[in-house]
Amino acid sequence: MSEKSDLIGTVLDMNGLAAYQPGAVVSRTIIDKGVGTVTVFAFDEDQGLSEHTAPYDALVQVIDGTAEIMIEHKPHVVKAGEMIIMPAGKPHSLKAKPRFKMILVMIRAGQGN
Repeated sequence: MSEKSDLIGTVLDMNGLAAYQPGAVVSRTIIDKGVGTVTVFAFDEDQGLSEHTAPYDALVQVIDGTAEIMIEHKPHVVKAGEMIIMPAGKPHSLKAKPRFKMILVMIRAGQGN
């Protein structure tokens, strides 16, 4: 399955949508609409995303392994089957401890939200 349209109406194994690669972060966008995105990531051990902020809340659901997610410099260990919401405008970062896969859901807020 290479096209996003191939994913619609199909039962999918979320772990199979992004493969681990040595020393790398791999991502695959599943949904990319004006109102938000859904992306699957695979982080090899000790890989991550450096500290940054986002204008919208971001929901992270770990689907394999364990992640260390820092929100405003406070560490959170999130394991497969768990989720955390990273608040808009707050600095956050992620690191694989060991490797992990996650689903990232970002919903863009409309005016007045």
